[in-house]
Amino acid sequence: MSLKTNRWGIAIAGTLLQVCLGSVYAWSYFQIPLMNTYHWNNAQVSGVFSIAICFLGLAAAWGGMNMSKFSPRLLAITGGALFGTGMILAAVMLHAHSLIGLYLAFGVIGGTGLGLGYVTPVAAVAKWFPDKKGLVTGMVIMGFGLGALFTGKVLAPALMAATSGNLVFVFALMGLVFLIVATGCGSLLRNPPAEKVIPDHGPVASGKSAAWFWSRQFWLMWGIFFCNIVAGIAIIGFQSPLLQDLLKKWNPTLSPASLVSAGATLIAISSLCNGLGRLFWGGFSDHFGRVRTFQIILASQAVTFGILAFTHNPWVFAGLICYVLLCYGGGFGTMPAFVLDVYGKTRMPVIYGCLLTAWSMGGLIGPQMVAWLKDNYTEKAGGVSFLVGAGILAIGLILSACLQKPLTVLKLNPSAAPDCRMG
Repeated sequence: MSLKTNRWGIAIAGTLLQVCLGSVYAWSYFQIPLMNTYHWNNAQVSGVFSIAICFLGLAAAWGGMNMSKFSPRLLAITGGALFGTGMILAAVMLHAHSLIGLYLAFGVIGGTGLGLGYVTPVAAVAKWFPDKKGLVTGMVIMGFGLGALFTGKVLAPALMAATSGNLVFVFALMGLVFLIVATGCGSLLRNPPAEKVIPDHGPVASGKSAAWFWSRQFWLMWGIFFCNIVAGIAIIGFQSPLLQDLLKKWNPTLSPASLVSAGATLIAISSLCNGLGRLFWGGFSDHFGRVRTFQIILASQAVTFGILAFTHNPWVFAGLICYVLLCYGGGFGTMPAFVLDVYGKTRMPVIYGCLLTAWSMGGLIGPQMVAWLKDNYTEKAGGVSFLVGAGILAIGLILSACLQKPLTVLKLNPSAAPDCRMG
């Protein structure tokens, strides 16, 4: 089999693995059913999602730093196994009505699996495609965004209907499906043979020190990534309940089933935008520069959040949410190629893994902020959340302006693409 065929097959396997893992982004589909069934509040239920995203980022950082010690296949299989097992154990904890157990099963175990499974295909595929970094890493990460579409609109509704809304059976069956598919896809991942690696003409880092971790460059990239994540993930965790709140005010005669269906539809469409955004913005950044791409993403979202704060029309709301998710995915589609541009493929797994701790912090802060506002200030929760999100995005835009200055962290190849410094 040719190298070209090999690498595209691996890219497809990595994308399908990400589809399984991306089911976590359909969490808002279960927010209201879990609250109604177990009498937990917004903060308690969204805490499961927050913990899962926190451990996703932490496990991704560990996986990135230790990828040279373990094969991509081993890490991917382990990640898929932990995620599927965590979801099955979550079903056991739901049967026992244990919130703490749910935090440990879905949040800690499942979240750890998410992190190990997420970082591996991104780094492995990047080594096969140094000539198409933004496009192909965007394609692989697109799978994570599309996972919520499959789960929120196809798998979860089908299982809810088949089990008469029994959440224990739903989580157990989803866990079994993801356990089989994710580990199967993970078993296909591998690094390219050393003699067949396509030459990478990007920057070459000098030395083996960790000076990059203490550098201004790294933490500016972390801050920009964090600002984009915290605003978007707050929306992901509550997009269905927020839309349902608007719909109930807009048309009080709508049935609960209609509201749930509308929320699932928004999850599906916004997930598609999330996935396509990873591919679109990743490719866009190949032509117009990483910094400039982030600046467009952050600035346009800040305006969108400002409009969302005063929007009462559910259809306008849904359209704006889809654009936010397009940009949210764009951050994940652009950052891997940004790291490759600045630090080279050798350091990429470690540095990108460490940058994913911004995902951990964003996952803890964003959903919990909205949950607290919904539990304590029901009527004003949405508007205030969007205004805070606009402010956070504005901070990210300011940080991106600081990246216009030349790099000082590493001695880079003079032929490196200038877009990583000058936008």
